Amino acid sequence: MKQVQGCTQELDQEVEEVFRLGRYSEEGRRPMKVRMRSQVEVEDIMERKRKLADDTKYKDI
Repeated sequence: MKQVQGCTQELDQEVEEVFRLGRYSEEGRRPMKVRMRSQVEVEDIMERKRKLADDTKYKDI
């Protein structure tokens, strides 16, 4: 969240629920589902997710 949020926004306070999808596997990674309090915040995050493309640590998001 902190990678895509602006300087003045606190998007982590808008998170309502976070949980992992799929079955546990020792060698694999599982996707996470994040439920936000408002659709406006979701759209804002989705617009800014391209910032993560330049960071190799977050390229799969």
